[in-house]
Amino acid sequence: MTRMTPFSSPLLLGFDAVEKTLERLAKSGDSYPPYNIERLRAPSGDRLRITLAVAGFSESDLDVCVEENQLVVRGKQAEEGEREYLHRGIAARQFQRTFVLADGMRVTTAELKNGLLSIELDRPEPERLVRKINISVGD
Repeated sequence: MTRMTPFSSPLLLGFDAVEKTLERLAKSGDSYPPYNIERLRAPSGDRLRITLAVAGFSESDLDVCVEENQLVVRGKQAEEGEREYLHRGIAARQFQRTFVLADGMRVTTAELKNGLLSIELDRPEPERLVRKINISVGD
């Protein structure tokens, strides 16, 4: 028995990558670090700001990159070896947070301030493209 999905319609061509992305998003359940996503209104088009709470991480502990159509934020703190803790409630923790980007989205800035990592994205207006396809006649 084959599995029918919303993207298996013969009218939706080339959407198999979207289906895989949605499945991957449904499986991700980690909520660390917490984050906000804001829409910023601008005359030049839509802009977004993703703000992650990364208290305790320095700039050198964080990595922000775009891989294919994904924004990937990684954090890794180095273990401090020479400390003796009476209580340790703040762990040196690593994380990876992935955001799937729509076509045309681009990262413009990333800033770390007061324990918050803010990443701004925009989507410039795409050019309207109309292409005439010639029809050949074969007799």
